[in-house]
Amino acid sequence: MRLHSSPGLLALSVAPLVVHSLQLPFGITLPAAIDSRLNSLRTAVTQIQVPSFINKIIDPTGSSPLLSLHRDLISIPSVTGDEEAIAKFLESYLLAKNFRVELIPVASPEYPPTKKRYNVFAYPAGGSRHAPILLTSHIDTVPPFLPFKDGLRAVHGRGSCDAKASVAAQIIAVEELLAGNAVTEDTLALLFVVGEETTGDGMRHMNTMDMSWDAVIFGEPTELKLAVGHKGLAMLTVEAKGRASHSGYPNLGVNANSHLINALYKLDHLKLPSSKLLGNTTLNVGVMTGGVAANVIPAFASAEVAIRIAAKTFQEVKDIVEAALKDVEGIEATWKQPYYDPVICDHDIEGFDTIATSYGTDIPNLNGKHKKYLYGPGSILVAHGDNEKIDKSDLYEAVKGYKRLVKGILNAKAVAIVPQDNTATSAPPVVEAETVVEAVVVSATVEAPEVPANSGREAKNKDGKEEEKVEYVTILPVDTV
Repeated sequence: MRLHSSPGLLALSVAPLVVHSLQLPFGITLPAAIDSRLNSLRTAVTQIQVPSFINKIIDPTGSSPLLSLHRDLISIPSVTGDEEAIAKFLESYLLAKNFRVELIPVASPEYPPTKKRYNVFAYPAGGSRHAPILLTSHIDTVPPFLPFKDGLRAVHGRGSCDAKASVAAQIIAVEELLAGNAVTEDTLALLFVVGEETTGDGMRHMNTMDMSWDAVIFGEPTELKLAVGHKGLAMLTVEAKGRASHSGYPNLGVNANSHLINALYKLDHLKLPSSKLLGNTTLNVGVMTGGVAANVIPAFASAEVAIRIAAKTFQEVKDIVEAALKDVEGIEATWKQPYYDPVICDHDIEGFDTIATSYGTDIPNLNGKHKKYLYGPGSILVAHGDNEKIDKSDLYEAVKGYKRLVKGILNAKAVAIVPQDNTATSAPPVVEAETVVEAVVVSATVEAPEVPANSGREAKNKDGKEEEKVEYVTILPVDTV
């Protein structure tokens, strides 16, 4: 079908934009009578009721609850350590959507007490603080802040992919599930944490609170695929100590750089464990420093190394590395936190392609025997870059994906619904504690899916199949940005 717009309709749709964009050259003022008439014209134009389909053409982002929420999240800078503003925004947004909201303070030694950082925990007003299913993602981003930029097909900006896309899609998915009576209010809760991009202190702080869930859906860019798991992480600093001297008399000194080079050569040629599920364990020398000048024998050198563990455990990989370095003269290795074993995720819900990821998430930072699902829109390949972006169509698909995950978890009888609790419960006092986290692998026997016999059923079509509300968007040519 081809849509033909009449000149009158076109004029009507653009009139507000034209009137509000009128500008006069510097130094020119209008007579009071004309200025008054112009203001009256502005008021009249703003009261014109433009058809909704015209609004979608003029401002597709502003007319979409999903895209506008995503835009607002990106527009708020939230580099790790400066998450207060976005937490307060989410508090206001969710309160307006009839959620109970708790701002949970998170304090860390690396930030001064003046830094106000909050996890955002929310659940439907008529629901329970102890809902069995949790949808969660993180609200912090890597630096630097990149402003929101709306394209024809894609959205650009820091966090547009990692992970404000997941935050927006999870919120809208929960709103639609509740509005369609697909779940009861005591089924779901939302948690958006700080600090995922650095130490995971936001999620680790949740271990100090009396909270648990039967299933947790973690939002990260997985290309709309259900992750089978992700690699573990080990990080170490390798330091070499020598003795400085004039480069013309190297026999008087000890070259720390030479010791470091020998150590890194051994690490670079290690045979590290692999698995069919997660692939190869990889080692990256990310930072090297050493020496003060070309004509000085260096007395100190160091390197920062990151290992992504695909098989076995952190301790076993640690033993392999230390065995390789034990005979290298002048070398000392220091292991850093966080570290964790490979993470195996639940992927027992039908209708999803699967993926194994090499990046880390907050999954190992949350203790408990809950089922773990990892899913979200966007690709990690553009996250953290200067052209971070996500396709708008992926956002819409993610909403449907999160809804399918929730329904699949319920149909598989993976969770038990607790009695509805309508009393407001305040968060327990904050207790800061250092937590050493180990990955917990949870297996479960999944029964054949069946539709729960509750009062909240979705509308069905004539064939008796579930009919899901879908918001269609026009896919335009790929941005050239």
